[in-house]
Amino acid sequence: MKIRFLLFFFALSFYSYSQNNVLVFQSDFGIKDGAVSAMKGVAMGVSTDIKIFDLTHEIPSYNIWEAAYRLSQTAQYYPAGTVFVSVCDPGVGTSRHSVVLLTKSGHYFVTPDNGTLTLIAEQLGIQEIREIDEVKNRRANSNESYTFHGRDVYAYTGARLASKTITFEEIGAKLPNEVVKIEYQKPLYNNGVVKGGIPILDIQYGNIWTNIDKKTFSNLNLKVGDFVSVQIFNGTKKVYHKKVQLVNTFGQVAVGTEVCYFNSLLNFALAVNQGNFSEKNKIYSGASWSITISK
Repeated sequence: MKIRFLLFFFALSFYSYSQNNVLVFQSDFGIKDGAVSAMKGVAMGVSTDIKIFDLTHEIPSYNIWEAAYRLSQTAQYYPAGTVFVSVCDPGVGTSRHSVVLLTKSGHYFVTPDNGTLTLIAEQLGIQEIREIDEVKNRRANSNESYTFHGRDVYAYTGARLASKTITFEEIGAKLPNEVVKIEYQKPLYNNGVVKGGIPILDIQYGNIWTNIDKKTFSNLNLKVGDFVSVQIFNGTKKVYHKKVQLVNTFGQVAVGTEVCYFNSLLNFALAVNQGNFSEKNKIYSGASWSITISK
């Protein structure tokens, strides 16, 4: 009976980490030229059975932080075994490592280890990391190309992994369970004040999305309809200080009114009803931006 249980547990663990033919691409390439299509072509050249999806290719150029955030925003909704290829690589050609991270949730991330994995490592946990062996896992006849690892290394390796052409162990040498991290303000409560970061904008509408979750916010004992004192900083410079009403929906206030609410991720956010909070107040996002909230 004990042997059967161990075999069942092993099989379950293997299933949880087994690739599922799903390959998701993210980059800062945009779609004006053929770069994204070339990566997909390389993947299809490995296997036409792969199911390919786009996370986004509109990461602002060289913005590693936003690449990190978009992965953490979406990866959790894909099934275990999904392979993500994320290419925001301003350091291409330098000594940064090319890696595949297997999370404790059973997801795979193929990317340069340049800070892109900051939030995923925290959110989904690190099961194992391997460095891509570019001798074995590189598109044939691409050795003279030095500036498009997204096509020649990451898309190729990601496709081979997603299609089970190679195993995770065949990626390359095992690395310590550590990734390059971007420092940022984490949500916390202390002495009547909640503090957090502004990792991203709801870019279509200019809303400000923080990383302050409902549980942390609840320490303030505020309710819908109350006014909240909000201060926003870029580094050490204060750029905003107002009292803003907490609402459930924008329709509770007049058009043009600034409000705070909880977004679709159930994190604290700021908006202008039918307006653009970011443009109006010249407030943006990234690891240097922080926010404090009090009664």
